[in-house]
Amino acid sequence: MWRRRGGGLERMHAEVAALELPDAVFKTCPWQPRELVVEGLRQWLRCCGVAMRDEQVIGMPSRAVDEAWHGFILCTARYARFCDRAYGRFLHHHPDGVGPAVDPHDQLRRTVIAWSMVAKPGERCVLWDLDRRVGVAEPWGIDAARLSAIESAIGDLAAGAR
Repeated sequence: MWRRRGGGLERMHAEVAALELPDAVFKTCPWQPRELVVEGLRQWLRCCGVAMRDEQVIGMPSRAVDEAWHGFILCTARYARFCDRAYGRFLHHHPDGVGPAVDPHDQLRRTVIAWSMVAKPGERCVLWDLDRRVGVAEPWGIDAARLSAIESAIGDLAAGAR
């Protein structure tokens, strides 16, 4: 079981939705609108929930969200409480070259898969092009063609499972 206490994905979704981020989170994350970065961080944290449940490491598709997440991690007590309530354990950061050896392209593919598992019906993911939308000088993200190919493969797998 991925949680020490009950609640599963519903509890994780509720904790992410209720998360209040202090201004300190944004000290190194100057991009605007801040609400868009917060939406991206919430989506990322939801993806992390299913990834942790399945013992997977996912990739970070947004530099702006990465900076906000780093800021949140530095609020150590608040971050640890959030992780415990949302996931039942600590969500570790695995920068490139540290932690599990996984191809970064595969990690981003896993992020798209995780999103497909946590997205609400009709909800659009802002993570894929968030950096471009907020004006990050060297944006990260996922190429639209690659994103489409991954989503198509997910759809094919889902259709085959029916």
